[in-house]
Amino acid sequence: MDASGALTALYLIILLALAVYGFHRSSLVFLYYRHRDKQPVESGKFAELPAVTVQLPLFNEMYVAERLLDSVAAIRYPRDRYQIQVLDDSTDETREICRRKIAEIVVRYSDLDIEYVHRTDRTGFKAGALENGLRTAKGELVLIFDADFVPNPDILERTVHFFLDPKVAVVQCRWEHINRDFSALTEAQALMLNGHFVMEHAGRNRSGRFFNFNGTAGLWRRAAIVDAGGWHHDTLTEDMDLSYRAQLRGWRFVYLPQIAAPAELPVEMSAFKAQQFRWAKGSIQVARKLLPRILGSNATFAQKSEAFFHLTNNFAYPLLLLLSLLLLPNLIVRTTHGVREVLMIDLPLFFGTTLSLASFYLASEREVARMRGDKSRSTWSTLGQLPLVLSLGIGLCVNQTRAVLEAVFGRETEFVRTPKHGICGKLETWSGKKYRAAKSLTPFFEMLMAAYFVVAVHIAIVNGHYISVPFLLLFLFGFGYVGVVSAWQGGFGQALRRLWQRPDRAIPVSMMSSSLVAAMPDATPAPILLPVEQCAARPARARADNESRDRASI
Repeated sequence: MDASGALTALYLIILLALAVYGFHRSSLVFLYYRHRDKQPVESGKFAELPAVTVQLPLFNEMYVAERLLDSVAAIRYPRDRYQIQVLDDSTDETREICRRKIAEIVVRYSDLDIEYVHRTDRTGFKAGALENGLRTAKGELVLIFDADFVPNPDILERTVHFFLDPKVAVVQCRWEHINRDFSALTEAQALMLNGHFVMEHAGRNRSGRFFNFNGTAGLWRRAAIVDAGGWHHDTLTEDMDLSYRAQLRGWRFVYLPQIAAPAELPVEMSAFKAQQFRWAKGSIQVARKLLPRILGSNATFAQKSEAFFHLTNNFAYPLLLLLSLLLLPNLIVRTTHGVREVLMIDLPLFFGTTLSLASFYLASEREVARMRGDKSRSTWSTLGQLPLVLSLGIGLCVNQTRAVLEAVFGRETEFVRTPKHGICGKLETWSGKKYRAAKSLTPFFEMLMAAYFVVAVHIAIVNGHYISVPFLLLFLFGFGYVGVVSAWQGGFGQALRRLWQRPDRAIPVSMMSSSLVAAMPDATPAPILLPVEQCAARPARARADNESRDRASI
């Protein structure tokens, strides 16, 4: 086989491997609909409710801490069986904010048992904080919420009775998105997460396969945590690690997609990438740690095969990056291939991958709309968002490949939290707030990949490979979008904005309209978020403020 033949063969093998992972997503859609009627039901009601401890692991969450504490304090449950633990490892103003809010809550709810735990030694990061909290936790059940969540008051009323079954270890709720309509990025994230929380979780759980607790918005039986070996911090996804260890011990997990736990999506591209990096690296770390044990266990073949696909799914990103790099040489060496070859080989594999993803997200959005009784989101609106979702997945592959390679080669890194800004609606801003994702050179590699695909599109057009052009544009837009937005929101963009805002470039105040002056951000710190019950009203209030400023300027 000559070099061109080997290149073509490698290209098609990678495309086939990606198609296998794509078809696996379609199998989850099939499992979901096949077992959709197997909804978990309570085996009865507790005559005496068990004690519950709510654990709130925090680290530098000044914009969302008050909102979280207000919502958790409002959860309906007998106060003599209800404890809140604020597990705060913060090094900034969050500590004082939490202490002040706790004092306020104690006055409002005099019978509430709330404990503030501050660690100066962050050993184990989130897993260490949760394990440390168990030492003084009073509940036999443990409800966990990350800082960006705003739980509904009835969450325990709707979940606790499933623990009447002594083999139930976890009840996991679906994530809802309070700022989905903030931007195209948050819309795409919501679509991706809905696919995970509907098709993947429900398909796995109701068909008897293993699935994982998501680190938040779930209720654990404390005995199951202890029996499975407790919280470990040797991976970045301690929740996935503990989930598989518990299920291998025979504990049963329950997933309730009809119960939604509202949360905030990352609004900054670099923050989103940091979150995805942590999840990807952590899942491969768990695969290295537990997959041999899972495959050698007495679990069923269906459970083992699904665990394999679940834990290794992020290997698709290095494959996708390699495919991206091979697309241009493949175009060059296959200049003689005709339409028939493209129709018989390339298109079936491309469509096998993309259409399986499209069906996956379309089905999940339809099910989420059904659960919410929301008729505002049509199939056509979901279809309109799919190109961005597919492009975003492509654009992430540089970031995610680095995560996978770090996990494979055992490179240890800190648990990097996702910056949270307390964003609820379209008219709010995050750019002047304190927390930002760590700087990285990844955006420049992503923009380099975008330039690479500019060349690929040009060669495809020159050589008459018009059928390939839409797919190449998908890659071009994906790398370009992720890279450019990351760079603009990151240090490079900040440097450019500072350069533009030099004193010699400043616009005299006298030349500005009063509405422009009013709209300019000031240097005061961003305000602490309002309580949870006011979150939904903030976009309308911001809109009214804008209108009043406009009237004042006329």
